[in-house]
Amino acid sequence: MLANPGKLSRKIIGMLVVFFLVAATAIGLTLLISWQLEGVAAAINDAGSQRMRTYRMGHLMARDLEAKAPEASASQALSDELARFDKVQRDLKQGDPERPLSPPRNAEVQERLQAVDQVWQETVRPLVAGYLAGVRAERENAVNRFDAELEPFVSKINELALAMERTYAFDTNLLRTVQAALVALAIIGTIVLIRFFSRLVIGPVGVLHAGMQRMTSDDLTVRLPVASDDELGGLAFGFNQMAEHLQNVYNTLEQRVEAETRRLAQRNHELSILYSATTFLSEPAPVTVLSEGFLDRIMNALGADAGAVRMYEQQSDRLFLITHQGLSVDFLDHEAEMNCGDCLCGEVFQTGVSAAFATVNPPAGMKLRTCIREGFATATAFSILYDKQKLGVYNLYFKRPQALSEQQIHLLETLGHHLGVAIENQRLKSREKELAVSEERNLLAQELHDSIAQGLAFLNIQVQLLQDSLRKGKVEEAMQTAGQLREGVQESYDDVRELLVHFRTRVHQSDLDTAIQSTLEKFEGQTGIATAFERIGSGASQVPTDEIQIMHIVQESLSNIRKHAKASQVRVIAKREIGRIKIDIEDDGVGFDPENDPNCLSDRHVGLKIMRERAHRIGGECRVASKPGEGSRVTLTLPRENKEVA
Repeated sequence: MLANPGKLSRKIIGMLVVFFLVAATAIGLTLLISWQLEGVAAAINDAGSQRMRTYRMGHLMARDLEAKAPEASASQALSDELARFDKVQRDLKQGDPERPLSPPRNAEVQERLQAVDQVWQETVRPLVAGYLAGVRAERENAVNRFDAELEPFVSKINELALAMERTYAFDTNLLRTVQAALVALAIIGTIVLIRFFSRLVIGPVGVLHAGMQRMTSDDLTVRLPVASDDELGGLAFGFNQMAEHLQNVYNTLEQRVEAETRRLAQRNHELSILYSATTFLSEPAPVTVLSEGFLDRIMNALGADAGAVRMYEQQSDRLFLITHQGLSVDFLDHEAEMNCGDCLCGEVFQTGVSAAFATVNPPAGMKLRTCIREGFATATAFSILYDKQKLGVYNLYFKRPQALSEQQIHLLETLGHHLGVAIENQRLKSREKELAVSEERNLLAQELHDSIAQGLAFLNIQVQLLQDSLRKGKVEEAMQTAGQLREGVQESYDDVRELLVHFRTRVHQSDLDTAIQSTLEKFEGQTGIATAFERIGSGASQVPTDEIQIMHIVQESLSNIRKHAKASQVRVIAKREIGRIKIDIEDDGVGFDPENDPNCLSDRHVGLKIMRERAHRIGGECRVASKPGEGSRVTLTLPRENKEVA
């Protein structure tokens, strides 16, 4: 850490501030001197012009006297010179910024200017003014007196001009001296700043750069001297800490690589266990086989000496041992089944918290007598779960003390979830098969009841009528009844054959059209009704189970045509479109009224009810359109999304 953060910054800023103040002072002094010199040349020039103007006034007065008559032009010129002298004298005292012309800035110049102004106001100017106002005698007297005062007055003006020149020369020399001093200050300041930055910044940065060069050359022993407690000293201190850390890391790199390698090997081992178990559990097999294979793989992977899988039975609220390895007969006699809450397994099942501990030091209140008698040093138990539903518990036993890491415990808990999912999937598949068989039996029972059962009931009535006719000796009536019996037996025979055709039909993948064509050919051969099949569009076939249901619906429609339609022609159209398949079974029979026909409204009728159930089972829709005398049309529509197979 920095011993004194900001110290170097304060030094640099302080040095620059001092240099700035000295330079600003020198520059300000030069500005002051140059300001004093401003307008001095104009003042000197005006002061000199006063001498010329004095002589000119004397000349104008003398020339005017020599003239025979006074000239107005000479008097006017003299008046102008008098006014101009006053103005220049006033400007010399007050200054004129617009020219510029500076007023006097030292005592000597002011004193000389005051002396000139006093003589002018008290002596010279009154003489000139008297000359302009007097007669000739007075003018001559004024000129004589003016001549007597001229040289002393001009001498005072000369002294004023010389005083101004001396002041100007002094200020000019001072300005040059200050400028020379400013140049020297700039040179000295630059040298001082270079020396200052070289000692405080450039030198330490060079040392730091040299240290970095040595470090890039793999010299991790380099250390920098900490010569100050400012920012650069802090950088040197931080560099030394970094170098020390890198050296420590480099020295322990081999051990760190070995530790990381071991960790990765452990992770790979865990992943291989997980992959092996999940791959096995994904295969269809009975629950017992799944449990045995799962237990065998986990025991081999972790080196367990024994293991067991227990499943929960809700009716008895007990855990039953369904598979095991490495357990003695005595162990099985004591723990083949147990109550929930008993011992290790029951406790884990109830709480859902996995357990792994030494048998000699179990949790308070838990006694592992069976495990101790079996010689196990470590006992573990993990829940078998499916969607937070507890299905059972599986155990691993070790005869030597075995400490499981948190990662291993988490892995075994995850495997318990996978086992639960596999077991529940097998149960669901079994229930699905049972449900499918039950539904098919229900449809078979409906078809048997609505066809053969009704025919047998009709035959039973006819037999009773036959017996009654024979008992009464009515031979002709008996023969008529016998004929009806024969027709009923033939119709029942046809129904049986039709059912056999229904339940023996197998539709191979991508062969639905062939199956429909074959069914129509058999129908035409049995009934003599002309058939036609038309295929529109193309595409992949439905899944086989859906195609079987489609065939049953087609066959059921043909059966209804045979029984009720009295048709001469049947036409089947299979139309495949994007997203759906549509099958129409049309006939030219007598037709019927779907709304009012009692056979269609009866829940027990084999027609619409069964066909609609089959269509609903595969996610489709079955509709019947018909009018008396105009035939009928059965339309089966079902989607092809998620139903097609390659």
